[in-house]
Amino acid sequence: MRALILTFGTRGDIQPYAALAEQLTKSGHEAVLAAPDSYRATVAADVRFRPMATAMDQVMRDGMTRLRGPAHALTLARRMYGAMRTSLREQWEIAQEVQPGVVVAHPKALGGLHVAERLGVPFVASLPLPFLTPTSAFPIPFMTRQLPASLNRATYDVNRFTAIAYGGMINRFRRDTLGLPRMSRFSDYLVTRAGDEVEVLYPFSRHVVPVPADYPASAHVTGYWLRDTAPEWDPPRDLLDFLNGAKPVVYLGFGSMGFGARAQERGRLVQEALREAGVRAVVSTGWGSLAIAPSEHVHPVDDVPHDWLFPRVDAVIHHGGSGTTAAGLRAGRPTLVCPVLGDQPFWGGRVHALGVGPRPLPLRQATPHALTERIVDLVSNRAYRPAAAELGARISAEDGLGNATRALEELTQRAGEHVGP
Repeated sequence: MRALILTFGTRGDIQPYAALAEQLTKSGHEAVLAAPDSYRATVAADVRFRPMATAMDQVMRDGMTRLRGPAHALTLARRMYGAMRTSLREQWEIAQEVQPGVVVAHPKALGGLHVAERLGVPFVASLPLPFLTPTSAFPIPFMTRQLPASLNRATYDVNRFTAIAYGGMINRFRRDTLGLPRMSRFSDYLVTRAGDEVEVLYPFSRHVVPVPADYPASAHVTGYWLRDTAPEWDPPRDLLDFLNGAKPVVYLGFGSMGFGARAQERGRLVQEALREAGVRAVVSTGWGSLAIAPSEHVHPVDDVPHDWLFPRVDAVIHHGGSGTTAAGLRAGRPTLVCPVLGDQPFWGGRVHALGVGPRPLPLRQATPHALTERIVDLVSNRAYRPAAAELGARISAEDGLGNATRALEELTQRAGEHVGP
């Protein structure tokens, strides 16, 4: 089997697909990962990597770290639109080079479905949250309110937004680059133009989000796609010394949720809350999400592998990105989510519902007093630690990467592709 994997986004949108490419390679298949060039160093040496959407990545990083107002946002939107057109062309160029037997794509990559159609090979959609497949069990994860079951399914019509918003660009790509007929701007992402049902791989745990009873057979909840990179990383001495100091020690970071203007304010908020709560913290500054100075109870870091760090702290505090949530739960650590946007409130709600952490505290509502209270609850509530440890053991027992590999093998076998080494 030769798989082309297209993905774009922040770390949580890249790392699971890098892990899948590595697993496919270990299983004797060919895998090519196409992602922004800034993530090249995170991919194993034996996995073929092709840079794609690097310009989109730079625009996104500029927006996250330096957004200053509506005028700047409009400029970034114009830059992003041009970068998206470039990305579509890159995806087709890579596909022509690779000649894959199957295309696996994160929806943010935009071109995967159309490239697969042009090549006449199966297309598999994938993203690490239950966003694509309609269900009556819960509304689309970007909604924070539970609705009646009869309305939950209807919320997934938002998935048609991409075709509506970018339909002109996509249809030009189909016509001018791929030589394909146009698609309706109201098309369903989970149905090909030929009317075939699109298979979906969901790299999250059924122990975190139970599989809805109304999910079709085409929706595969595999378990998390997490790799073990700890042996490959050499921690600095000062970080080891800090972790070996007084307890409790927590991890705190808000990932790429920068929006630059409030970095100093967030730093002061965190500094005061940690001091009042009486805990020490390894604080990740992320993409400019907060600015904080080292002290006896704060150790700032730029980037530390979560799978190395999280088992070495007593609890984790973060924005609720899907990848960071997965890493903290697999490590069996009590978790506090301070969501900012998107699916983050959904994951914060799941953490609290599973009994492994306090109620989410939206970052925009966080005050020193409110954050202090949540941190104290996080590290002192005796129910969280055993519940988190049990959940972590269940997650670790799943074979998410193996399940995904077998699903792809079965799909390509049905399509007549040779899947052996």
